[in-house]
Amino acid sequence: MSDTISSSSAGAFEGVSPRDERRSEPRRNSSALLRLRLGSGATRDARLVDISASGAQIELPTANDVPSDGQRLVLELVDDGSGGAPPRTGEVVWSAASERPRLGVRFLAEDAAPQDADGRLNIDRIKVNPRVAMRFPAARARRWQVLPFAADDDRVMVAAADEFLGQAQAALDRCYRKDVEVRVADPDALRRVIERVYAGADGLDASIDRSATTDAVVVDEDSTDAVALYDHMFAAAIMYGASDVHVDTFEENIRLRVRVDGQIEDLRELSVEAGIALISRIKVMAGLDISERRAPQDGRLLHETGNGVRVQVRVATLPTKHGERVTLRLLAQDSGDVTLGSLGMAPGQLTQFGRAIRQPHGLILLTGPTGSGKSTTLYASLRQLISESDLNVITIEDPIEYQIPGVTQVEVDPAEKVTFPKALRSTLRHDPDVVMVGEIRDSETADIAVKAALTGHLVFSTLHTNDAAGAITRLTDMGVPSFLVAATLRMVVAQRLVRRLCSVCSTVEPCDPVQAGALGRPDLAGELLRKPEGCLYCGERGYTGRLALFEMITCDQALSQLISRNADEGEIKAHLQQMGQATLQDDAADKLLDGDTSMAETLRSVIRFSDAPDTISPEADGAERAHSTEDH
Repeated sequence: MSDTISSSSAGAFEGVSPRDERRSEPRRNSSALLRLRLGSGATRDARLVDISASGAQIELPTANDVPSDGQRLVLELVDDGSGGAPPRTGEVVWSAASERPRLGVRFLAEDAAPQDADGRLNIDRIKVNPRVAMRFPAARARRWQVLPFAADDDRVMVAAADEFLGQAQAALDRCYRKDVEVRVADPDALRRVIERVYAGADGLDASIDRSATTDAVVVDEDSTDAVALYDHMFAAAIMYGASDVHVDTFEENIRLRVRVDGQIEDLRELSVEAGIALISRIKVMAGLDISERRAPQDGRLLHETGNGVRVQVRVATLPTKHGERVTLRLLAQDSGDVTLGSLGMAPGQLTQFGRAIRQPHGLILLTGPTGSGKSTTLYASLRQLISESDLNVITIEDPIEYQIPGVTQVEVDPAEKVTFPKALRSTLRHDPDVVMVGEIRDSETADIAVKAALTGHLVFSTLHTNDAAGAITRLTDMGVPSFLVAATLRMVVAQRLVRRLCSVCSTVEPCDPVQAGALGRPDLAGELLRKPEGCLYCGERGYTGRLALFEMITCDQALSQLISRNADEGEIKAHLQQMGQATLQDDAADKLLDGDTSMAETLRSVIRFSDAPDTISPEADGAERAHSTEDH
């Protein structure tokens, strides 16, 4: 937030400034008076120095009895006659010693409590570690209603309906050979989560029963049971919420990895023999030639879990020096939960984008690198349009990632002579109101798409460019006359994906001036920004899910005139800057101030490493750049 809090604005704990004001009005310090209530019941006077969406900086009048890091307290603005403000609960995350000590306080959200109101574990929000849970047989977990969900070197944490584990205790001891720490959870919620976790592992218990005499791991590290390994792989991927599974082949072993929220994570290592058996199983299920190992192959399979969850999977193999590697893309079966409101657009952006997509004709482009969420935004746009009126909507995709009821979807397949240009030409003969072209890859597709937009169709598509302005010149570089681009282009949206901070465990710290400068927002220096910490509710990652950053350009008359006279990208950017056009960095700064993501994630997503090598924090420096073979 950029709120200015003073003794005459006691409602500041609730009010926020509009996002547009953040860009033009720098944040100022405050002199609001506070009363701190400590856990012991004692109270302290203090002064509010600064505030953000996620925390505050306060100053104490003396250095006596300074609250320690981690201590909880309640901040109350002293009522100056304007009605006061609701108190905010927070915890101390840093302190600076001086005659007038300063404290950094992280606000605690009501819905971020690690426990339910009655003190039980909030099991519905736990991120279960499949590597831990699937060591324990599904049948025993169901029988005794226990769920091992996390572990470290010394202990395994188990959710149970009661502190007393009974018969389960001995089985857990033998399975993990660690201290067992019990977390009591609501029985109904626990039963529901157990069914979800072990839904994909129903066939795994048989593997252990045939080969082991104790409650060892469900799938032994040296097991070559291809069916059990296959089921284990999918059960873990679904539990993680992975978008991709990688079976990487090396000289001495085969490594399974998953991509979760854009980041690669190790799942397990297999012997070469076990890995080859697993790859053969995958190829059989995907309808590929198992005897062909020297040429790439592509296929599909449908995986169904024990509780009826169906996942479409696209499979690609690639011959390498040490054998085949396989990549599996897990595709959602429907896009029911994908809406424009869920993507992370600010209210103003949502209004601007909604106005553009409701025009009767024209071209709307989404740009960004592979894996930046362009396809998801397109699907959300189509769902919004068909929910408002009856439209004839046809899509041309490679591949079809979401199935949308009421939309005709065509999949490109060059082997079957279905290319983007051919499919697009044919589509225009079927009287569509809206056409979505998965990607403009060549001049022929670009030419047809622009002419379709010119002749009364609303056309959505994507381009691979670094920013929104680059999409305009990219079309002309592909041979589309500039006057046609000016006549048809309605909006260009550039986007990136960043991981969303966990609302339970994130902490705050002042923004580093160097990082603020790297983002192009030196005014953020000293702001209290949230950063990841890691807890049970995010699987120790510090993040849960992702959201998008957006840069939107509406093609008004002035911009159309620039395009018509074939202005270069530099001129277009200069014009947009003069008009106060918000950039990706601006949207990133807004989401930082809202506490949605971290500075490290922002720098990783919108700043090239080579541009500012000294600005990347250790957290970002070690993070692998989000990458995928298609958009998510």
